[in-house]
Amino acid sequence: MSPDGSYAPFTEENLDTILKELAKEFRKLNGTKMPAEIILIGGAAVLANYGFREKTYDIDALILASSTMKEAVNHVGDRLGLPNGWLNMDFKRTKSFANKLAQVSVYYRTFSNILTIRTITAEYLIAMKLMSGRRYKNDLSDIAGILWEHQKNGDPITQDAVEKAVGLLYGGWGEIPENSRNLIDRAFAKGDYETMFLQYSESEKQARQDLIDFERDYPKTLKAESIDSILEQARRKRDNSK
Repeated sequence: MSPDGSYAPFTEENLDTILKELAKEFRKLNGTKMPAEIILIGGAAVLANYGFREKTYDIDALILASSTMKEAVNHVGDRLGLPNGWLNMDFKRTKSFANKLAQVSVYYRTFSNILTIRTITAEYLIAMKLMSGRRYKNDLSDIAGILWEHQKNGDPITQDAVEKAVGLLYGGWGEIPENSRNLIDRAFAKGDYETMFLQYSESEKQARQDLIDFERDYPKTLKAESIDSILEQARRKRDNSK
């Protein structure tokens, strides 16, 4: 279920089924003359390409389609009981968005001969996660997980590849958060991506609980700009209680 218990998450098992239903609905509404393309970003891209991530609660994407796609998205959402905005482009308003994402995307699948799905993957997905750098989401564990899975598959991602991806998407490291820069430096220095993945997964889980506790104690006061401070205070409180 979602964090508030209202709906089930997207998983590796149901992602393709939902995208297939979207393609069928779009074809029914739009016909076959105008194909569409969706580029999966973030958690959905991780689900499509890797095995370490269990779920995500919405699908961030670049949507290249006629306006009929919005209607198709709503119809499929209503039929399958998905949340409003289950497929969205909200990430375009975040700092991880880059104009060159489409050109570094890779082909994933085509459904109903009308909807082509592409994804962001490998070093470019790492670059996006580095830019986001959210301690309470899956950004940091996703970075470690991607490095770990490529290492296991005998196709390791190099530090130079990540450097080039960050440069291409964001013009360099200037805007990348310090905690993200520290993470990637430690990752390549140690090479123990599995341990890092497990550690960051646990710390992100704790961070989410800290924010839930804060919202319970101080309703409607949580602001994005104060999250890091709140998490740091919660960490110090736990350390002092040991």
